[in-house]
Amino acid sequence: MIAYVTVGADDIASAKRFYSAFLPALDYGLKEGPEGLSYALPEQPGQSAALPDFYVKPPFDGRPASAGNGAMIAFEARSQKQVRDLHSAALAAGGFDEGQPGFRDSYGPHFYVGYLRDPQGNKIALFSNDPAEPGRDG
Repeated sequence: MIAYVTVGADDIASAKRFYSAFLPALDYGLKEGPEGLSYALPEQPGQSAALPDFYVKPPFDGRPASAGNGAMIAFEARSQKQVRDLHSAALAAGGFDEGQPGFRDSYGPHFYVGYLRDPQGNKIALFSNDPAEPGRDG
C-alpha cells in the first residue's frame, strides 16, 4: 500500500494555488506548515486513515526541485465531467496542459483522462473509469 507521495516545489505559493484548484474537490484537506503542503483524505470514525497522503515540499537537500522523467501521479475523479472541470480549474490556477481530457486508444473503453503539469513541471493525471458513463466506443 502506498502511504504517501511527495513532489518537490520551489514556489510553494504557486503549488498551493495549483493543487488547491482540484484536490479539495476530490476530498483532500490541506494542512500547511513551514515544511510545505500536506494534503490528506479525511479519516472516518472507526477506520484507519485513507491513504495515500500527498505532500508538496521544497527538496530537503536544498537544491532546486525537478520533475521526474516518466514519473506521474494520478488522481481519480468521480466522473468525466469532474475530470474536465478539474483539468480546467488546474490550468486556470497555473498548470500546463499535457493532454486534454478524453479517451485514449491505449486504455480501456471507459478510461477518461486529462494530463497536466504543475508549476514545477510534475506530471499529474486526472481520470475517471466509470463503466456507467459513456465509453470511447459509445
